[in-house]
Amino acid sequence: MFSQGIYLTSLLILGIVTKCVGIKCYQCSTDEDPEGRDLCGAYESFDEDAHVPVDCFQEESVTPGTFCVKVTKQSPRMFIWDGRWRTVIRRCSSVTETGVTNMCNWGLDPNGVYWEECYCTSDGCNSAPYSSSPCHALLSCALLALAFLKWLA
Repeated sequence: MFSQGIYLTSLLILGIVTKCVGIKCYQCSTDEDPEGRDLCGAYESFDEDAHVPVDCFQEESVTPGTFCVKVTKQSPRMFIWDGRWRTVIRRCSSVTETGVTNMCNWGLDPNGVYWEECYCTSDGCNSAPYSSSPCHALLSCALLALAFLKWLA
């Protein structure tokens, strides 16, 4: 009886892991936008319908990774006649500065450029600054259930 419970819980964990491991992220950069167009959402709202999230472990991905990132940089306004520029990069990522995902970090470079990096762990989450994924909670619950069943056996 207990071995059946352990077997079923193991299948549940495998199902959750395979669903949660592969992540799809939007990838674009305002540096690659055609002149006069804002496809990556630097100045206008990001149009999710105009983009297709890319699987982070496929060849189409610019960088492989296990989560998504959105990087925004904006220049300071120096004088009245100067315009302010903004760049946005959306892609897959596997490394953060702090080692933490599902949050945003921001700062100011010595040259006055404002930057913000938002990391998230659910499919297509880098269309917005922040989004969390239920995968980690489901996986934790499944692992706890497996440990409990092993303890009962």
